[in-house]
Amino acid sequence: MTIKKIRYKGINVSYRDQGTGTAILLLHGYLETGEIWESFTPLLTDSCRVICPDLPGHGKSGFWGKTHDLGEVAGSVKAVLEAEGLERVFLAGHSMGGYVTMAFADLYPESLFGYILFHSTCFADSKEKRSNRDREISLVMCSKKRQIINVNIPKAFADENLERLKAKVSLAKCIAMQNPDEGIIALLNGMKKRPDRTPVLEDPGLPLLLIGGVKDNYIPLEVFDEMAGHAPHADTVRLKESGHMGFFEEPGLSAAAIRQFMEKHGPAR
Repeated sequence: MTIKKIRYKGINVSYRDQGTGTAILLLHGYLETGEIWESFTPLLTDSCRVICPDLPGHGKSGFWGKTHDLGEVAGSVKAVLEAEGLERVFLAGHSMGGYVTMAFADLYPESLFGYILFHSTCFADSKEKRSNRDREISLVMCSKKRQIINVNIPKAFADENLERLKAKVSLAKCIAMQNPDEGIIALLNGMKKRPDRTPVLEDPGLPLLLIGGVKDNYIPLEVFDEMAGHAPHADTVRLKESGHMGFFEEPGLSAAAIRQFMEKHGPAR
């Protein structure tokens, strides 16, 4: 694995790069970094190249203001592609990373073979969700980031997986604590203001894989099914034993679904 960085909007954008072949970028979620994919990446690198950025505001990437518009965050992903000379790739976005993936698919569809929403959604925040993000911003501003992490991270796993995967829960908490307060706030503001991108999801011209967890506390199964209804062209995978963290909870099934999708829609060999 090689760790690289580029400049974008006056900041460093850091990313991990390993493997060879058709490239897939794995975009992490809120309170995560590219490190979250470390145990999952080897399940893919036998057949493709995997690039895992730290999205601006998190990890070793910088931040540029009080709000990170997710279209601009998608622009940082496009900048990575340009730096690596990659004309077309696959994108897989987990949770918030899926919101960035939707923005990328909206702005740069010509750069994609296809995209994957991994425990994520095309829908804008509800009024309740925006209020929750405002509450989290207030907590971060009061130096209570740990309080958010101690609630959000365990909730991301299915209840019955918490004991079995307690080491992964601890890892996710440790990764979350590394993220700067200013970056967390900028991304919360960006998520809160993102538009609904259902029309992008509905486009049958862009291959799509939806991966959801039957026991997801953040993206309930009825929301997943609603998205699938908007995109009858999409491949769908419902992970029966997963919450919001399928790459930890059912990594083998998740990786197999991604590999199959890439083989189906990637460049002809």
